[in-house]
Formats: sequence, structure tokens, C-alpha cells
Amino acid sequence: MLDLTKYKNALALRLKEEVTTKEPRTLYEPIDYILSLGGKQLRPVLTLMSCDLFGQDYLKAMNAALAVEWFHNFSLIHDDIMDEAPLRRGAPTVHEKWNLNTGILSGDAMLILAYRFFEGYEPPLFQELAQLFSKTALEVCEGQQYDVDFESRNEVTVSEYLKMITYKTAVLLGAAVKMGAIVAGASEVSKQSIYEFGKNLGIAFQLQDDYLDAFGDPKKFGKQVGGDILANKKTYLYLHALEHAAENDRNTLLIWFGTKTDAPEKVAEVKAIFERSGTTEATRNMIEQYTQKAFEVLEQVQILEDQKNRLREFGGALMNREL
Repeated sequence: MLDLTKYKNALALRLKEEVTTKEPRTLYEPIDYILSLGGKQLRPVLTLMSCDLFGQDYLKAMNAALAVEWFHNFSLIHDDIMDEAPLRRGAPTVHEKWNLNTGILSGDAMLILAYRFFEGYEPPLFQELAQLFSKTALEVCEGQQYDVDFESRNEVTVSEYLKMITYKTAVLLGAAVKMGAIVAGASEVSKQSIYEFGKNLGIAFQLQDDYLDAFGDPKKFGKQVGGDILANKKTYLYLHALEHAAENDRNTLLIWFGTKTDAPEKVAEVKAIFERSGTTEATRNMIEQYTQKAFEVLEQVQILEDQKNRLREFGGALMNREL
């Protein structure tokens, strides 16, 4: 069984050092708050594990891992504002606990602080990491804008949706694992291949997130189950169901997704359509497909087979997660 304890413990220790409320408290308390909520922290763990698998001390990649974690949480604060989400990891979102202005400003500060973590690296390493980080940060913003645009569009294709989640979610996983390889001094082929591994794993991860949003256990998932349905999000589940559902179910979907309501029967009826249309099974198949793509690209990564198996085990655990 894959043991990530050493990475998580090292990360927790460093987070404890970094998370200290300063003045003005109303700027830094929300930052401390969202970081203290924990979460899966798979992105920084991937950075540390990647450096380790390439034969270097994983602590050398700690600053890069922290940059990834700060950026990810910055994006969550702003995403929650845009989605009007009440919960994050089972607790009130930053804008709910404080207010919109505090959420925006504290999120901005997190983005700036993320870049500062790279300052501890030598100039050539700093430049390579910062370039990857800037490229990734802009792509995440582009993905978020695609997501927002989809809300006001009547027609969205599955390929457009996959592009959106690639930018919004998957590229950050790709960058996280590539940063570990960069710090470890891996070859160009290995750096690009492990980036593709992380990116494909990220697509599978987001598809799983979409699935859990509808069908997850609310006690385990940590977010409002059915939140995407209530927000009329055009996820893979919705797009697949729209294409494959019976005509009466398709019309029902269009009516519900053209209505802004928190009615619980909306979630129940849409989930039933997902089931009847074969969408739940199709989504699980897509998750497996992108996980396998991630595994296939590992063949190009220049590390020992035992190390590749650790990454495969990591990917398998993500594919079968319940939260």
C-alpha cells in the first residue's frame, strides 16, 4: 500500500511554521483559516513525491510544494465566491465566514505569497519554476472563465468541457508533479512525460469530483452534494445525459437547468435521469480511461519500475476515492 505519510508529515510541519496570523488580522486570518481546513493536499504531495522518485531529497521541493498549495487555495477562495458556495471541506467558505471583499483580498494575497516561495531557489531553477507556475496560473484562470461562460451558453460539447477541466484543474496537477521533477534535475523527456501523467490524472480527478458531487456521501465529500446540479453546472454528467437520455428526460433536464432553484427534488430528479441514461456508468468509464492514459505515459519517465508502480498506485487510489 502506498505510504504518503512522510510527505504529509513534512508538509504539515512546514505549514504549521508558515501559517501564522499577522497584521492586519482581517487579511491573514482567512488565509490561515482555509489552509487549516486541510483537504487532500494531493498537489503538494505530488510535488514532494515526484522529487523523491527522481532520487533527490524531497525536502528540496518543499517551497515549490507550498507554492502549489497556496495557489490552489487562492483559487478555491475565488471559485467559491463565483459559485456562491456555502461550504468548503465541510466548513463555511471564506466569503461566508467573513465577507466578499475579505475573500477577494485574502485570495489575492495568497497568490502573491505563492510566488514568494520560489525565491529560495537558485536563479536558473527559480526561472524555470516561475515560468511553469505563471503559465499554469493563467491557464487555470482561462479554465475558470470557460466554466463561467458555459453557464450562459445553451450548447456546450463534451470536448469543450474536457478542455475546460484540463485548464481549470488538470494543468495544476501536471505542474505540481513536474515541479518536483524540475527540482530533482530530471531530463526534459521525463519532465514533460510526468507533466502529461499529472495532467491526465487531473482530468480523471475532476471527472471523479463531478461524479461525487452528485453521488458522493455528504459526510465524506465535504461539500454540498448536488451543488453542481443546483448551480446548473454543465458537467460531463449533464452533457452526457443530455445526449443520451430519452426525449422526456432530456426535456426535464433542460427545464431544470434553465431554472435557478434550491428545491431538493431538482437534485433527486436529475440524478435519476443520470442513472437512467447510463451517464453514471459512462462517467466511471471516462475516469478509468484518463487514469489509464496517465499510466501509459509513465513508460517515458526515466525512473525505476518500482517508482512508476508507486505513481500507478497513487492514481488508482484517486480513481477509487470517495471524497
